[in-house]
Amino acid sequence: MAIRIRIAAPLRPLTGGRDEIQASGASVGEVLESLETLHPGFAANIFENGQIRRFFSFYLNGEDIRFLAGLHTPVSDGDVLSIIPAIAGARPST
Repeated sequence: MAIRIRIAAPLRPLTGGRDEIQASGASVGEVLESLETLHPGFAANIFENGQIRRFFSFYLNGEDIRFLAGLHTPVSDGDVLSIIPAIAGARPST
């Protein structure tokens, strides 16, 4: 099944500048494995010891996967997975 992965600007150099990738899999973890196959080295930037680095957030159709089943969250054809890195030093405007 085809899943759209939205890539945040800081990660686009890892995908050849692309802001959206199509990948497949039955779960978020499998989709990320597929992304790694398409763009080798991507996973090394978002995983540490088999776990998502703490400064990355993943949203499946707008829902944070940490509050679903994490990497085991099932996906369906047409779902959208957004990968968002934390931005250090950002302050809200006043």
